[in-house]
Parts: sequence; structure tokens; C-alpha cells
Amino acid sequence: MPPASPDPALLALPKAELHVHLEGSIDPATAVELAARHGVKITLEEVAARYAPGDFAQFIDAFKWVTSFLRRPADYALVTERLAESLAAQNVLCAEITLSAGVMLRREQDPAANLRAIREAARKTTQLQCAWIFDCVRQFGPAAAMEVARSAAALRGEGVVAFGMGGDELSLPASEFRAAYDFAAASGLHRLVHAGETGGPESIVDAIDLLGAERIGHGIAAMRSERLMDSLAESGVPLEICPTSNLRTGALSLQLSASASETDHPLPILMRRGVRVTLGSDDPAMFETSLTAEYQLARRIGLAPQELAFLARAGFECAFLDPPARHALLAAFESGRIAAGLV
Repeated sequence: MPPASPDPALLALPKAELHVHLEGSIDPATAVELAARHGVKITLEEVAARYAPGDFAQFIDAFKWVTSFLRRPADYALVTERLAESLAAQNVLCAEITLSAGVMLRREQDPAANLRAIREAARKTTQLQCAWIFDCVRQFGPAAAMEVARSAAALRGEGVVAFGMGGDELSLPASEFRAAYDFAAASGLHRLVHAGETGGPESIVDAIDLLGAERIGHGIAAMRSERLMDSLAESGVPLEICPTSNLRTGALSLQLSASASETDHPLPILMRRGVRVTLGSDDPAMFETSLTAEYQLARRIGLAPQELAFLARAGFECAFLDPPARHALLAAFESGRIAAGLV
């Protein structure tokens, strides 16, 4: 179901988007256009069927399928331009956009060339400040992860701020990726891990303790451990929460061992327990959502206006920004929050 019409106050609220995958922002019309560039004819209905809700394995298959149409730097530029326009229209002031560099390398593409095209496309949307996260794919293994880490380190001067890991969380243990994460840390990169999405609380613990993760992608499994929630509240390691994604992939149902609805999402529990959280759209086109729609969902599942404002502020506080940029964005956020009526 497409997102409801945006609430004017939440649309006007200044936001930071820290958990969005460029490849997951390819809407059906853009997928058709990309495929046609490469002599492949697909229909909007076929894309919609591929994107339909299912389990996590189905989502991975859909992600692989749609990324198969990203073959040249110009393809990445097209997708970036459209994502940047969408984010700016939602009053997103800064975004840390995840790029599946692991997929680029596996398909023998040049991440540096793709990044140049991506950055040039993003610059067209002047009101949006972008940084880039190079993501490895867990099931591709530790050697492939190291290759991504080296590529990310080489492109630090081109706006790559972090090294992350997504993919099938249950495929390989975190310990196998310690060398890649140690290399990323030594190279001055921030470190992210998707954990506690389909895996249990121990996956989050390993991501932090073994890999030095500074933010956790998803992390909803924390709701299953009182001890972990207390530890996260104490350490301040943020969880990048993506509610619609958790519902569409079945990840929340997996954590609950039962069919889940939006009212079952642990976002309010985590926040009120003192766990630091941010809100993200993850793969917005694939899940028929947007960052503004995620705020509307957060309100439906019980967050008060002050909590929504607190959540939005956390996006700027948890971003990998230098102090002057953070200060300027937080000032813009405060004035925009008041103007939007979220006081």
C-alpha cells in the first residue's frame, strides 16, 4: 500500500536520513527505464510483483534483481538524482546514503567511477548534504568485505564516511569480518553493521564488541533482552530503526515468532527505555514508504509530538558530521521544528 498523504507538520519537520540504500530507492518507473537502457523489457506490474511483501529471502532476491539494471555510472546517477530530489522534498537536510559497493565489485564495476557519477548527481540538489557509506554483503564472505573496506578507505576524500555490512545476517558470524572492520577503523572510517534484524540480541552484541560498530542497522532484536536494552541505553550506541521495512520483510514477525502488525513494533519501548534511536526508510521504493511516512507510522504506533521531535533531532546528533556542520544543522533543525509546530 503506498504511503498516505504526508502530514504537513511532519513533512516540514527538518530531518536527517541515516539508513537508506540507494539501490532500494529505485521506484518501479525508474526500474523500467533502467532495464530499457540495457535492452530488457519489464513492466510496472512486474516490478510491483517483485517488490510485494514477503519474507527476508524474497526481499534479498528482489534487491538482487533490481540492482542487475545498475550497470554503468550513468545508471547510478539517475537513481541518485531521483532519491536526492525525493529527500529534499521531504525537508531532509542531510543524508548518509548506503551504496552496495560489495555488489558493484562482484559485478566487476568500478566503485570510484560509480561514486563520481553519484556525487555529481547529488550535487544538483543543493539543499541536501550527502555522505556515502560503502556496504559489503555478509554472505559474500570476509575476503570480499576486505575488498570493500579497502575501496572505502581509498575514497574517504570523496565523501565516503563509513564502512558497513548488510545482507543475510544469519549467513556468517561477525568474527569472520573482524579484519575488515579493524582495517576500516585504522583507515579513519566509521563502522556500521546491520544486526538484530533477523538475528537475535547476540548479533547486536557481536557487532559492537567484535566489530566496533558505532551504529546498528535495525537492531529490533534488542527488545528481546532487558540486559541489552540497558547496555545500549548506557553506551549510547544508536539503533537505526526502519519500521516499515521490519514489517515488509517479515523481520518483526521473526523476532516475535508470530504474525506482527505495526502496533507490535518496539520503537516506543526502545525509546522510553533510553535506547538511542534514529528513524530510516531503508529501501523506500521497494517498501512503498518514505522518511516522512516513517514518522507518520511512528506517530500511529504511539509516539507523542515531543518524542517525534526528539527522534528527528537524534538523526542529526548521530550522523557522522564534523562539529561545525552538526552545529549548523542542529540550529536549522531547531528553527524548523518550531516552525513545523513540534514543540
